[in-house]
Amino acid sequence: MINENLNLLLWNMENGADEAIGDAPVDYFAKSEEKISAVSAPLIPKATALEVAPAPVLPAVPLTQELLRDVKTLEELKTAMLNFNGCSLKATAMNTVFGGGVPESKVMLVGEAPGADEDRIGLPFVGLSGKLLDKMLASIGLSREKNVYISNILPWRPPGNRTPTPAEVALCLPFIRKHIELINPDILILLGGSSASALLATTEGVSRIRGRWLEYTIAETGKSVDTLVTFHPAFLLRSAAQKKIAWKDMLTVKQKLNALGEH
Repeated sequence: MINENLNLLLWNMENGADEAIGDAPVDYFAKSEEKISAVSAPLIPKATALEVAPAPVLPAVPLTQELLRDVKTLEELKTAMLNFNGCSLKATAMNTVFGGGVPESKVMLVGEAPGADEDRIGLPFVGLSGKLLDKMLASIGLSREKNVYISNILPWRPPGNRTPTPAEVALCLPFIRKHIELINPDILILLGGSSASALLATTEGVSRIRGRWLEYTIAETGKSVDTLVTFHPAFLLRSAAQKKIAWKDMLTVKQKLNALGEH
């Protein structure tokens, strides 16, 4: 019986259930919906040459935009996120994973959500996928210690690394939009399909839109940011054959930096 229980525990851990949250299962899809009340719908940035997704049938973001109205600095944004309790993911996460790197950077990367290592440490991309991302950046002379800033669509880890619900993404989207506004990058790199669909409002997959320059518009300032979509490092760890394609994307970034005189 002990061996059976141990094998069951190992099987759950391998499938992402690596945390004991409570004695009874919780429907986080339902809890997310309960946290959402009707306010104005979030602004949708402009996408270039993409198949734009139809407006999703989602409850509007509760007070998030109002909360961020007077935020002018990264420290104020972090405080607002720490004080925000409108998303049920925060209750199950160990840390709010805000961002990391050099705030004055002209290159900003945005992933999907923290994993187990990121949740434990409180910084983005510090696990295996983070180590791969560091190598990818170093190959073109970039690093989070010198000239890159990194964040995620969601600041809180979904339990078991499950896919975030559309409602959870909608709740957190104003935070990452404000984050991009405050960093004010010249180049935005979106890691994976989730970040691309959230920020570019597109239904097209990574394989179709990666490697070409698109446009993200900072609504508050009207600035158009050169945006490139590439594979998420976690995907590359599972699909090593795609690394050569991601390498081409990194070369595309390097060429753009050279053209802008920033490399």
